[in-house]
Amino acid sequence: MDTSQQPPASPRSVGLGATWGSAPYPVVVADPSGGVVELNAAAAALFPGAVTGSWLTDVTPAWIADAHARVRTRPEGGEFRWPAHGAVGDRTFEAHPTCADDGDVMWWLVDDTDRRLAEDALKNERERTAFLAGASSALLSSLNVERCMEVTARLAAEHLADAAVIVAPPRGKNVPLTYCGPDGAVTHRTVQENIDLLPGLGDALRGFPPVPSRWIDPATVPAWAVPDGFAQPVGSAVVTPLPGHGVPAGALVLLRACDRAAFSEGEEIFARLFASRAGAAMSAARMYAEQAAITTTLMRELLPPQLHSVHGVEFAGKYRPSGQADRVGGDFYDVHPGADADQESLVVLGDVCGKGLEAAVLTGKIRNTVQALLPLADDHQRLLGLLNGALMNSHHARFATLALASVVRRGGNVRLRVTSAGHPAPLIVRADGQVEQAPTRGTLVGAFWDISSTTAHLELAPGETCLFFTDGITEARGGPLGDELFGAERLEAALTQCAGMPAEAVVEHVQMLAAQWVGRGGHDDMATVAVTAPHHAHLSAVNGHTRGRYTA
Repeated sequence: MDTSQQPPASPRSVGLGATWGSAPYPVVVADPSGGVVELNAAAAALFPGAVTGSWLTDVTPAWIADAHARVRTRPEGGEFRWPAHGAVGDRTFEAHPTCADDGDVMWWLVDDTDRRLAEDALKNERERTAFLAGASSALLSSLNVERCMEVTARLAAEHLADAAVIVAPPRGKNVPLTYCGPDGAVTHRTVQENIDLLPGLGDALRGFPPVPSRWIDPATVPAWAVPDGFAQPVGSAVVTPLPGHGVPAGALVLLRACDRAAFSEGEEIFARLFASRAGAAMSAARMYAEQAAITTTLMRELLPPQLHSVHGVEFAGKYRPSGQADRVGGDFYDVHPGADADQESLVVLGDVCGKGLEAAVLTGKIRNTVQALLPLADDHQRLLGLLNGALMNSHHARFATLALASVVRRGGNVRLRVTSAGHPAPLIVRADGQVEQAPTRGTLVGAFWDISSTTAHLELAPGETCLFFTDGITEARGGPLGDELFGAERLEAALTQCAGMPAEAVVEHVQMLAAQWVGRGGHDDMATVAVTAPHHAHLSAVNGHTRGRYTA
């Protein structure tokens, strides 16, 4: 600006002061060259050096003078659409220009400090809400405890502090820690340290409310609570609990370097909000891991056993649960080997009413009861009667069908005593491919107090098989239209092709045909057990003194 040009000595906007001179908003009138023509009392209070005849560049902030220059040089007919914005002291203002015909510009200044503070607070709150929503999704996307701890530490270090440490509940003297430093790398470590050395940590792990960060002396933060790569001294720290389901899930330690501003009260509150979500996710993951371990342990006892040859007799079994996600259900089988080759082995195949976990629970009870009754296995009727009484006296309202077989090898043949308790009679595959049905029938167990059954005596020549199966095989719906039963006739036809086959091949063949029949359709549990007299087996003494064993 040419400072040699003097501003007018008196205002040219004569008479305007009566209309805006007493306005509560600061108003400054300047000529095209930037000289102050007139101002009201509010503007004089805001700009103490501003008087008529001074220059805008000398008495107002640069952003006002720059805005005046832009208005003065606007294109012909152009408009200054947006107000200028800037600070005056510790307040912020919007400057709105009004242009007169003689070229003067009247600047109205509106204090928008409070509005902008409110907008900034609302923006911060929206960002925090979005962060908490994203954090919840990231934390709940995995039910793995270690993964939850890693995500918690990484999010906290990235958005809340310079570094974060997750302290899991101690296991005796061992304290599991998960670190995330300024570089974003997550590490795990287990230390044996006194957690009370860090103020507030012991209380946080016991679920007590956090202490304010101003009560924590950064110099007291122990070295084991600082992640590797955190080179600067700790300037401020926050210790807050990770609330869990009934018991704390751990504690969150946030660290800032000495060159950063200390945690504000609002930041501490926000850290507690984040910690509550992280603690809930970690607690849910820990509960899931515990339940999964319990389920695995219990499931191990409910899964069907792996069958093999016993005392010169081939046994094979295969089970397919009704649901793809299920591992156990209402169908089951067991083979209880005899004490030696002269003692009978007991085969049990059963089908509990229903499917899924509830049926599996009763399945486990029946299997345990039968095992307890093994000393009575030579009398099928008595065993079934005692089992029926146990089921009738239980709180279960379900029933079951069973097939029992006492199996022993005599010479080259295999003898069986077969008893059905409401179960489909087993099928015998002879060496010439003929299929016979065992003449046995009986009352299901767990439904009536009085039950009865008949026992069939069978004998298998080498290469012949007795197949036990559940109704999930014969009642499997499928075929071209998806609603036709697999049926007993198809099962017998399939078995005619199994003459002379090993037990394992027989059950695989039957299960394969049934699976192909149902396709992708729903089906009940399917279980099969094959008892086969092998083609070649002889009794071999091990050392010339023992009774010996059958070998293939």
